[in-house]
Amino acid sequence: MKVTGVAAPFLPLCQRLLPSRLAGLSMTLLKATALEIVILAGHLLLYPSGMAQERRGPLPELPSPQDATQLPTEAKPPVVLLHGFIDNRSVFVLLRRSLAQHGRRQVESLNYSPLTCDIRTAAELLGRHIEEICERTGSREVDIVGHSLGGLIARYYVQRLGGDLRVRTLVTLGTPHSGTAVAPLANAHPIVRQMRPDSAVIEELTRPAPGCRTHFVSFWSDLDHLMEPLETACIDHPDLIAQNVQVSGIGHLALPVHPAVATGIRQALDTPLPETSAANRTTARTTAHTGTHAGGLTVA
Repeated sequence: MKVTGVAAPFLPLCQRLLPSRLAGLSMTLLKATALEIVILAGHLLLYPSGMAQERRGPLPELPSPQDATQLPTEAKPPVVLLHGFIDNRSVFVLLRRSLAQHGRRQVESLNYSPLTCDIRTAAELLGRHIEEICERTGSREVDIVGHSLGGLIARYYVQRLGGDLRVRTLVTLGTPHSGTAVAPLANAHPIVRQMRPDSAVIEELTRPAPGCRTHFVSFWSDLDHLMEPLETACIDHPDLIAQNVQVSGIGHLALPVHPAVATGIRQALDTPLPETSAANRTTARTTAHTGTHAGGLTVA
């Protein structure tokens, strides 16, 4: 994934002062940083609009019986969007629009309290929300897209609280699946401590999860400065059906808003899930270090 047009006039100077590979990396980093600043500014403007919980309006009407030939063979499950640390549902404005434009009738963004101090408690609350969504919509299961901490909360629900009975596909964006060591000064917050590599929550997620039904897709970026190490945003568990997708040239904040990532998310949600037995779950697991390029994303 390439981000172009930012600070391009400085390219010749950088190429003269730095070796070609280092200059290219520096320019990519500069572009990604500039994009992060723009996204942060826009998000700060939208943040107040996402502080309240989303209003649950009536579901869109289904086509009339005479249009039954136009109905899909199987209705798509609702999509639940779950934001990251010190954030709210406003981060998903563009992704939500993209999903709606491509046939997702039921997309809901959930806010968890900014005072949340425990991933386990947030995961239990997520489970109650999903039960309510399934009851209200008549759907047997949902898909979840979680950004950063939101992905970790959703994974804990799926893997440790039996949520695989309700979650068909879980897509995570820049989620510290193995814990992140960045910003040690933030350890004063208990939920940040739970995102550390040596935390009890991260240890629980390494435990066996035989028969887990959910399909995991993890998007990780090579310029995500909140992931230390970068590969912590990949899922590596022998019992999980998981695919890791590398995104190049953008940072942490850009993951839920970049159009190429949105396309990848839609593809992940719309791809029919293979029938994978417990015996071949390990072979279904992938890593982000060996893959091919497709549409600007490195799919492993």
